[in-house]
Amino acid sequence: MKKRLVSLLAVTMSAALLFGACGSASTESTDETATTETEATADEKTDAGEEDADKLAAEECAALIDAIYVQERTDKTDEQCAAAKAAWDALSDTAKELVEGENADPDYFGRDTGDASKDDPLNQDDIGENEILVVSFGTSFNDSRVQDIGGIEKAIAEANPDWSVRRAFTAQIIINHIQARDNEKIDNVQQALDRAVENGVKNLVVQPTHLMHGAEYDELVAELDKYTDKFESVKVAEPLLGEVGKDATVINADKEKVAKAITAEAVKDGGFDSLEAAEKDGVAFVFMGHGTSHTAKVTYSQMQTQMDKLGYKNVFIGTVEGEPEETACENIIEAVKAAGYTKVVLRPLMVVAGDHANNDMADLQDDESWAAQFNASGAFSEISCQINGLGGIEDVQKIYVEHTKEALK
Repeated sequence: MKKRLVSLLAVTMSAALLFGACGSASTESTDETATTETEATADEKTDAGEEDADKLAAEECAALIDAIYVQERTDKTDEQCAAAKAAWDALSDTAKELVEGENADPDYFGRDTGDASKDDPLNQDDIGENEILVVSFGTSFNDSRVQDIGGIEKAIAEANPDWSVRRAFTAQIIINHIQARDNEKIDNVQQALDRAVENGVKNLVVQPTHLMHGAEYDELVAELDKYTDKFESVKVAEPLLGEVGKDATVINADKEKVAKAITAEAVKDGGFDSLEAAEKDGVAFVFMGHGTSHTAKVTYSQMQTQMDKLGYKNVFIGTVEGEPEETACENIIEAVKAAGYTKVVLRPLMVVAGDHANNDMADLQDDESWAAQFNASGAFSEISCQINGLGGIEDVQKIYVEHTKEALK
């Protein structure tokens, strides 16, 4: 009986010990699971918090960019440019990709367009009595600004050593972009004219780098009218393509020189010995201009007339805006196709190779770009782009120099 009682007690104690051990293990497992779940929840909250913070910071930066994407300079512009850049610099790499506004995007500050330090804004004082003010629309693409606009300015300066050459841009949006991103300050037209007055300039010659007597040219002349009594003499030189003329048949010496210069450069960059050699290889050259609703839009039609008069059968003139109508991309595609050419070289008919050349012309990721549209047509075996502005062509620079010389006479 005693042995049986001892055995029973032993079994009972073993069971109790076993139960206690099992209970402890279960509790520890539950605690560990709860801890892991808590940590995971905390991480998720942290990630969500960071995402919200990135999104908010990106939105604030986009708003600051949109605030300086304007055509009017104010007393707050310098401060706003600095604020937009500071906001961008404070963003994480993730947040920078989220920047999106009415005009803002990651490329505003993030795109590499070359070294701005190589550019000379030509906004120095100590001008002297004689000034040549070279007025351009402008570009935020640094390499193009140096090569194309800078190339024209240097050519004019070298041809006129007794005159001070200064710069002005008409596009405040571009001026603000360059200032905010690169801390380079370029005068707008009013600032440049005020600088000339303050420096005691007596004789002012304004050389527009615009292609034609269009809206930009008219606005420039209107601004100059406010300053006619500030100088002893004010003269405005001809734009690149000279007088407009009444219809598409009107051409002139300037248009002929430009047509020859830009075609020769395109042929050379295409690796051909001559335009005829390119034609035999089935190559068509398409020059893409901006286009305008201004009456000067006939200039583009005149340039096509000029190409035809020179016998340049495989050269076509188009425009981004599709004005005049025959210069729209879809119409140019049909014209090149009808002429039987199977290869196409796209090149800008613009002083600079900026946003229009890089995006509207050459960006294959954009379905509306010219390169993408020509490719999508399925009519051509090869599409290539020459992203070069007119201002970098020496013979084009010489035309501007001649126009300045005529104004000086």
